[in-house]
Amino acid sequence: MPLTRIHHYNIWTADLAATLDFYSRVLGLKEGARPPIPLPGAWMYDPSGEPVLHIYDGAKAGRDVPHGGGALDHVAFEAEDYDGMEKQIIEAGVAYKTNLVEGIGLRQIFVEDPNGITIELNFMD
Repeated sequence: MPLTRIHHYNIWTADLAATLDFYSRVLGLKEGARPPIPLPGAWMYDPSGEPVLHIYDGAKAGRDVPHGGGALDHVAFEAEDYDGMEKQIIEAGVAYKTNLVEGIGLRQIFVEDPNGITIELNFMD
């Protein structure tokens, strides 16, 4: 049985408020219901209602949280409305890079979240 899509990814943060703000204001995810997990944190949902990002609050858990992704290079999402997303990122004042993958019609935007994790947004033509 093959893997079919990313289900979710989980990060630890030293600043839950800034992380929630980034993923909601810049990338359009929404904070939503979270089961009673013994560690403090939040779940972020995509527009289809899937909880794609699980966040643990390292500050409240008393855990030192390193900046960046360690061995994790980036997390990639399929996305829609390249121009609208680029405008939203610019209005949020977030630095970003773009890339065009010639031959397959793929435009990409790369941003970093407040924890230094690279987020890749993929827009197929």
